[in-house]
Amino acid sequence: MDGNGRWAKQKGLLRVVGHENGTKSVREVVEASAELGIKNLTLYAFSTENWNRPKIEVQKLMKLLVKSLKKEIKTLQDNNIKLSAIGNLNDLPKNAHSELLEVIDKTKENNAMTLTLALSYGSREELINVVKELSNKVKNNIISSDSIDESIINKHLYTQNLPDVDLLIRTSGEQRISNFLLWQIAYAELYFTPILWPDFRKADLYDALIAYQNRERRFGKTSEQLS
Repeated sequence: MDGNGRWAKQKGLLRVVGHENGTKSVREVVEASAELGIKNLTLYAFSTENWNRPKIEVQKLMKLLVKSLKKEIKTLQDNNIKLSAIGNLNDLPKNAHSELLEVIDKTKENNAMTLTLALSYGSREELINVVKELSNKVKNNIISSDSIDESIINKHLYTQNLPDVDLLIRTSGEQRISNFLLWQIAYAELYFTPILWPDFRKADLYDALIAYQNRERRFGKTSEQLS
């Protein structure tokens, strides 16, 4: 969800105003996804690298997270959406972590869609943790190195309960992955749009989905094999 700061700068506003307006886009995309029957939606909300931003901006982002969670719980319940989160959640401020866990608990029985927030998330850190866990298990004879395959790695990722990514959408015109779900997007379709996140609406989501539907996903096969 990229472009909040640039959106604010273009309008001569503080960066935090861009983040605040970005929550409107979150609501639209979440509701539209639920309406379309999408089962899993993951939003990259805060990366491990984002901790390096100015302290005052990080503090305001964390306050906005708490405020948004409290405000949007009705939307989640009304749409039968289960909230989940991935990342190094223990790095979050105590009140943000507590509010997040509370909303996760309140929505745990919902089953129409799983909305996952990537918070204090970095894919390289995730993969490093997987290597450490598997190394310890091999060292302690819990598993053998020969048994390590894709399924074993998947079971040790933050996303162990989620399927691989089908479509990755990045807003604001940037055309890079920025340390997001590097393992999980191995065969994802990538969609880049110049629209800044606070301006991203349902129609823009539909455009991304239509583009996805018109792509041929071969997974290493030829077109002739698929047909």
